[in-house]
Amino acid sequence: MRTSRSLPILLVSIIVIFLALLLIPFSSSESHAKTKPQIVTSTSIIADIAKNIAGDRAKVVALVPPGADPHSYEPTLRDIREVAYADAAFTNYMMLEEHALIKAIDTNLPPGAPNIALAEDAAKYSAEIIPLVEDASLDTVWLGLRVRGEGKAFGANRSSEATITATKITGPGELSGYLTGTFGQPQIYFQSADGVDAKDTATLPLDAHTHMSWAFSKPGIYTVDFAAALHVKPGSGNQNPTTGEAPAGTATVTFVVGTDPAKMPQFKGKTVIDGGHVDITADVDKNRLILFSDPKGGGEYTQKDLDPSQAVIYVPTKALQTIPGDPSFRFLGRPGTEIYLLAQAVLGKHVHGEIDPHLWHDVRNAKAYAKSIRDTLIQVDPAGAATYSANTEKYLQQLDQVDQYVRTQINMIPPGRRTLVTTHDAYGYLAHAYGLKIAGFVTQNPGTEPSVADRVRLARTMRDEGVPAVFLEPYLPSRNTELMQVAQDAGAKVCPIYSDTLDEKVPTYLDLMRFNADSLRRCLGS
Repeated sequence: MRTSRSLPILLVSIIVIFLALLLIPFSSSESHAKTKPQIVTSTSIIADIAKNIAGDRAKVVALVPPGADPHSYEPTLRDIREVAYADAAFTNYMMLEEHALIKAIDTNLPPGAPNIALAEDAAKYSAEIIPLVEDASLDTVWLGLRVRGEGKAFGANRSSEATITATKITGPGELSGYLTGTFGQPQIYFQSADGVDAKDTATLPLDAHTHMSWAFSKPGIYTVDFAAALHVKPGSGNQNPTTGEAPAGTATVTFVVGTDPAKMPQFKGKTVIDGGHVDITADVDKNRLILFSDPKGGGEYTQKDLDPSQAVIYVPTKALQTIPGDPSFRFLGRPGTEIYLLAQAVLGKHVHGEIDPHLWHDVRNAKAYAKSIRDTLIQVDPAGAATYSANTEKYLQQLDQVDQYVRTQINMIPPGRRTLVTTHDAYGYLAHAYGLKIAGFVTQNPGTEPSVADRVRLARTMRDEGVPAVFLEPYLPSRNTELMQVAQDAGAKVCPIYSDTLDEKVPTYLDLMRFNADSLRRCLGS
């Protein structure tokens, strides 16, 4: 009996010792890993810059993986865990990232950990910012949504958001308000066909706006009642301490489809909006919902406020478009059926403010990013100050070299051919810093195929400007039909260009800038 009892005890002892031996190196390794600061970044581009500064002394994690679009990336549970264990976080901000990602970082980053918005923080190192002036040159109104104000009286911060909800829709046909994402999938905000309820809501960060498409199935007069609200953390000074919600205005917006409202007696004396850039705008500071309008489409610098009750939005017959065959757009009706469409104008989910957030396309701004990251790493890990400073100086030299490389390549392009046509309004800094001109976008509305007139007009612009090539971001899905047709109409080539992300072909920021410079010279050069 004694022998039979001692054998299990011996086995248990052996197992315990074996497990202990296994755990010793693991625990040592884990302990060593915890001695390194953990840094999270939003994008792979920021992560690459941070890795050059950190070297082996800190762990750097990019939340948005290479090849993904930061404008629309939604955080995962793994991302939230990375944030929860981070010693510092770097985002680009200025509305570059999907707001859900910003909220995940702000909510889960440990107290006291630096949370740096690089596009803003880099200003102390003379990073240059430029306004995002949008002019899609559409034949119809460019109608979006906007939130204006800071909401400080209600305890709002950059994680706060506002909602604009359609509470009632009337008209002779069906109305849909939707946004087409980067990968061609529509996100429906407002739709009358399935009834109007709480789901008919758009959510935006503060001081941001988004592009939209608006579809009407029949001609006639439509009205939409909107209600806006500010949402902040409960108990932070807001009007409703339980829900964290504060009213932000109500209004009724009127659309006249297929008939000129200027010829209709019921609209006599009202402002007819028939072109330019207009936003249905919730002003969270003044608790009002207005139309923020500019007939010339120049952005907030020339827009003015309009009372929705004193204005009408005109959707003319030339807005007729054919519903595409893609099953994703069946909510609009049968493929091939004509609808009246106010086009989204710019490809992809694109929520942003009035400042162009793509600062890194000017290498001088990337240098400011590097210095800001260095300062934060020294703050988190003072003992590594000498290492971080030395790494920064080495990297700044590499940035100077690539800046000169980009200038040299672009300077070899004849001045009359330095014109960009792209699918993404992300290259304002590239154009501003290196002497290029932005001529337009390949496709104005990704939700539908461009009409023959659209293609002819863009092709004519390209011919007039002497544009020999159009540029497509490799991570975007191929929109071959329209892209190849526009290029063919203009006798132009289709060439690659990178914007917001890295991949296996361009694994570093330096590679991205060199690749773009080479592509520009190869495709625009004589």
